[in-house]
Amino acid sequence: MATTTPRKTAGRTGRTRRETKEARAARAGRILDALRRAYPDARCSLDYTDPLELLVATVLSAQCTDERVNLVTPALFRRYRTAEDYARAPLPELEAAIRSTGFFHNKAKSIQGAGRRIAEAFGGRVPERMEDLVTLPGVGRKTANVILGNAYDTAVGVVVDTHVHRLSRLLKLTAANTPEKIEQDLIALFPREEWIRLSHRLILHGRRVCKARKPLCAECVLRTDCPSANC
Repeated sequence: MATTTPRKTAGRTGRTRRETKEARAARAGRILDALRRAYPDARCSLDYTDPLELLVATVLSAQCTDERVNLVTPALFRRYRTAEDYARAPLPELEAAIRSTGFFHNKAKSIQGAGRRIAEAFGGRVPERMEDLVTLPGVGRKTANVILGNAYDTAVGVVVDTHVHRLSRLLKLTAANTPEKIEQDLIALFPREEWIRLSHRLILHGRRVCKARKPLCAECVLRTDCPSANC
């Protein structure tokens, strides 16, 4: 039987799957420049006025749109103003207040548990260190990065949500599948001072242009540096 030699598969832009670290770093720099020009005012789309409100809003945003969360939180934040308020809230009452965000049983337990720990272990103040934040119920590294970056302006890592996860792989900035590994690959490619805004810009780009179901490649400012571009 005749055998054939596997060929390297080229992307639509002519690049092969193999790319040196130097070439990837240069491409990442061009991607960053394009994102900065396209989304100069990118910011967190959740509405909040303090770290506690941001923590709660971020927990609610899991499997829910930010628009829906922003409809729910004004009344929620008027009713519960401190960590202790959330800790003492009757669970059925808290569940009813956040029901429309989905998965409200688990979210209510997480918010109540986080409020209790913040009140008991951190004097009622949302902690400012990654190692402390991830001890709160319902708070993983992604949520902690959201709080640190947006409430405390501290760049510890890159927020990897579904958009950042998807776009990072489409752009071939990473081959990893887990948020933790993707974050480390992005940290290695981009300067620390860009980490906070980078996630906001990728999220906006994912929502407006590089849509999961129907990406608008012809309108994409990243298309010349995107190995997945279909145009």
